[in-house]
Amino acid sequence: MDNHEQLDPRELLAGATDRTEATADTPAVVDEDASRQQAMEARELRAIIEALLFVSAEPVPLDRLMVALGTISKPEVKQGLQALREEMDREGRGVQLIEVAGGYQIVTRLEYASWIKRLAKAKAAPKLSRSGLESLAIIAYKQPIVRAEIEQIRGVEVSGVLRTLLERKLIRMVGRKDVPGRPIMYGTTKLFLQQFGLSELSQLPPLREFKELGEAEQALLPVEEGLAIGESDTVLTGASNDSTTAEPLPDA
Repeated sequence: MDNHEQLDPRELLAGATDRTEATADTPAVVDEDASRQQAMEARELRAIIEALLFVSAEPVPLDRLMVALGTISKPEVKQGLQALREEMDREGRGVQLIEVAGGYQIVTRLEYASWIKRLAKAKAAPKLSRSGLESLAIIAYKQPIVRAEIEQIRGVEVSGVLRTLLERKLIRMVGRKDVPGRPIMYGTTKLFLQQFGLSELSQLPPLREFKELGEAEQALLPVEEGLAIGESDTVLTGASNDSTTAEPLPDA
């Protein structure tokens, strides 16, 4: 007779059931930990992106963000940007994340412009004159364009105005026109896009709408108070049909 104590089959079945339940519970715990880790990583990525954009004085292109973030993939960066934008909107923050001038930037919300003006009132930035604003509008809609063409439209000499716009980095020299004398051609800059909240020039409104901008939109550009874009008898047309060749300028 076998001296080993016989086990109750019910005990064996109960033990097997306990082990099965313990094994079944393990994936759930692992999944929960993984989800918590992913949430922490996503939150940290949003915080890093926010910090990078906060310290930048100009829009940061997606490629530059990816270089700064290292091993983070493009889809992950885009997802982080979208999540940060939605988080700012949902929480009603005084700043927002926008896509502008080929990059991303954290800016104040338009509805708080009057409060920001109060803060900056003691140190007002230099403003564009009417002639500067008119010349800038001509360049924006007819670029690339040379000084003589701007003067023909405005009927006045504009060398001083162009110098001011160049100093403000609202326009730049983009090449030389392939005509006798090879005059310099001018175009707008990324800062111009940034001031108007545009991603690209194709987003410029029709001239009729441009002239009808409200005070909030006009405040995006540093112009003299009460002066609206297009506020003159000058009639501007769309992009010039003249055949031009944009060639690089010689090194200074």
